[in-house]
Amino acid sequence: AIEFDGTGKHLTAGIVDEHSHIAASAINEGAQNSSAEVTIEDVVDPNDINIYRNISGGTTSAQILHGSANPIGGRSAIIKLKWGENAADMIYDNSPKFIKFALGENVKRSSSPYNNRFPDSRMGVEQVYVYAFTRAKAYEEEKKIGGASFRKDLDMAALVEILNKERFITCHSYVQSEINMLMKVADMMGFRVNTFTHILEGYKLADKMKAHGAGGSTFSDWWGYKFEVIDAIPY
Repeated sequence: AIEFDGTGKHLTAGIVDEHSHIAASAINEGAQNSSAEVTIEDVVDPNDINIYRNISGGTTSAQILHGSANPIGGRSAIIKLKWGENAADMIYDNSPKFIKFALGENVKRSSSPYNNRFPDSRMGVEQVYVYAFTRAKAYEEEKKIGGASFRKDLDMAALVEILNKERFITCHSYVQSEINMLMKVADMMGFRVNTFTHILEGYKLADKMKAHGAGGSTFSDWWGYKFEVIDAIPY
């Protein structure tokens, strides 16, 4: 056994990072408003030097999330950080399955004059969710009936997993009104938001988050970087 003298030192459990974009060769599939058919598991990059740097800082596992270009993003990869290992052996086989959702300026592409797809507005973002889950419910019914007309749709299949509590949502979020909106849509359509990540106005509606059953995951530092966070309190 290797022995370490811990005198005067501080020992903690390993850090599990709920929201990371390291160790992937692609992050955003931003051409459409739902990219639930793609998965970060397909693009895990075992040679990213940030794996080594995160291990040195005490991070042992991480959820590698799709980016925030779309209201409904891609599926997550939950990995054990290992240096010198291949991609497939870094992915946890038996982990809960997650997917990235997003709200706010990134989704409606406020900073880009070239947004060429719906939605352009916050009201459009809401309708993306309503329409997507309406279609997912119809898809599930069609699948049960079966027959020659049924065609597998990986986008819809991922949303059906959410409805059946087989896949969980972690949602990029900042502004109170949008956080409230997604919880209302979820209650209406019969699913739950597992985690609101960033959640910089979560202090305004923590009681509603608790009632819905949603958790929050915020920044440890480096959070005050755009106008959307003007009311932010990262506590």
